[in-house]
Amino acid sequence: MSDAQGKAVVAAFDFDGTLTRRDTLGPFLLQLAGPGRVALRAIPLLPTLIGYALGRVPNDTAKERVLARFLGGMPADGLRAAAGLFVRSGLPRLLRPAALVRLAWHRRQGHRCIVVSASIEDYVAPWARSAGFDDVIATRLQRDGMGRLTGRYEGVNCYGAEKARRLRELLGDHGYELYAYGDSRGDREMLAMADHAYYRTMPQDENR
Repeated sequence: MSDAQGKAVVAAFDFDGTLTRRDTLGPFLLQLAGPGRVALRAIPLLPTLIGYALGRVPNDTAKERVLARFLGGMPADGLRAAAGLFVRSGLPRLLRPAALVRLAWHRRQGHRCIVVSASIEDYVAPWARSAGFDDVIATRLQRDGMGRLTGRYEGVNCYGAEKARRLRELLGDHGYELYAYGDSRGDREMLAMADHAYYRTMPQDENR
C-alpha cells in the first residue's frame, strides 16, 4: 500500500533483539549440537570470543569462526532439517510479543514487510515466511560443490552497512516511505536511511 503521496510503504525489521528477545544463533547451536558438544567445540574459540567481547575481534570475523567450528562440513540438508526444527520448537519462545503486534499492524495496512538480519538465512527465512513477511535479507552460508557447508559466508555478513546496502538493492530507486526497527549498532545504517526509525522500542498508539 502507498502513503498519501503515492509512495510505497516499507517496514524493515531487524531480527535478533528486535523481533526476538535475544540473539538466536546461540540457542540454535545449542539445539543443534547439545550443551556438551557446544562446550567442547567452544574451547578453541575462547580467544576469539574474548577478543570479540573486548572489541578486538570484529563481529564478522568472530561469527564466521563460530560458524566454521560448528557448521563446517555439515550437509546442507542436515542444516535445513535443523533449521526447520528450530523454527518450530526453539524460536517461538524467543519472540517478542510487542514486535509481532507491530508487524501485524503493518500487515493490516498492506505495507511491504522485510526482515533484515545478520542471522543465518536458513532459519530466518522459513520463520519469516510463516510470519507473513514479504522479503528476507539475511546472512547466507556458502556451500561447496558437494552441497556441504564450508563454514564461510556466501558474500559478506549482513551486518551494519551491509544491511542498508542490501535493503537499497532490494527496494531499488523508486520512492518509498521506510519504517525501520533495530536494537544494536549493527542496525544504525538501516535506521539512518528510514523516515521513521525505532531503536529498541515499538510504537504503541497505532497498535490499538
